[in-house]
Amino acid sequence: MATITEMQEVPQNDYAKYGLTRDLLREMLRKMLIIRKFEEKIEELFIVKGLLIGPSHLYLGQESIAAGAMMALQPNDLTVTTYRGHGHALAKDVPSNLCMAELFGKSTGNCKGLGGSMHVAIYPKTGSIYATAIVGSGIPIIAGVGLGLKQKKSKQIAATFFGDGACNTGAFHEGVNLIALWKLPVLLFCENNQYGMSTNVKMAVSSPSIAERAHSYGMETMVVNGNDVVAVYAATKAAAERARNDSRPTFLECITYKMKGHGVYDKGDYRPKEEVAKWLERDPVTTFKKRLLDQKIMTKEEVDQVDVATQQEIEDAVKFAMQGSPLPFDETRNYVYAE
Repeated sequence: MATITEMQEVPQNDYAKYGLTRDLLREMLRKMLIIRKFEEKIEELFIVKGLLIGPSHLYLGQESIAAGAMMALQPNDLTVTTYRGHGHALAKDVPSNLCMAELFGKSTGNCKGLGGSMHVAIYPKTGSIYATAIVGSGIPIIAGVGLGLKQKKSKQIAATFFGDGACNTGAFHEGVNLIALWKLPVLLFCENNQYGMSTNVKMAVSSPSIAERAHSYGMETMVVNGNDVVAVYAATKAAAERARNDSRPTFLECITYKMKGHGVYDKGDYRPKEEVAKWLERDPVTTFKKRLLDQKIMTKEEVDQVDVATQQEIEDAVKFAMQGSPLPFDETRNYVYAE
């Protein structure tokens, strides 16, 4: 019988149970910092320097979900994500210089500069197969991916990421129903960052919780602290094992908070200041650094080295992007696959 479970903080003496080695924990920090530095730089390039234009949706504050989930998946597992996909791309090992070039609209980007920010998480080489800007649409898409994997008897599994706002779409209910009914090897990550654009989730969801909605379809459901990368990793590890071995899907509601507004130009002034301050105290990067130091997994010097190295990687990515050129117009037809 399907249940709703909560993933509490994983105690240090249980790390070995989940394969949480020192090297893996350090790599988690590196991925989280790459995402954080990338997003901070994107905000600067838009707001301060005016070098980037167009829509962009930052992942600041949600780094634990992408890093924890992607590290628990296997490299050849397949993912479909959303327009808020920079973090998923970087956590799925899409090179940061290619992501940066994509945002600059350069042919050196992973989508030849034709996708931009909202489609930057498309890089089949690492299993990041699609990023869609239509809210909720990744759910029926991942149902199709999961069905294909099941029919092929593949050991790969599929995962999709979406926000709380997607849970009010028809695509959510149709997709989740099919995934549960057909018992597909799929993980569904709801990144509940408390706001669908400017609407608080409490004003948009009539059921007791988003997790209750998924559970109503007879699906294993987990509620996870989305600001705790270790908890996300452990929950994903357990869910991935169910999907891979038994073709049993899992819905993971990851409770988190986006540090900025909906898009790069949105100041998020509709959020109460006290609420923002409370969530900023739970900054996933800051709290994970503290955990690694308190548990003596890393020294301050080692943490600082990762900090400097990731910042330098992002600076180098900007230089790479600016040296590129847009795709010549007469070559664009080469990337239209149906005529």
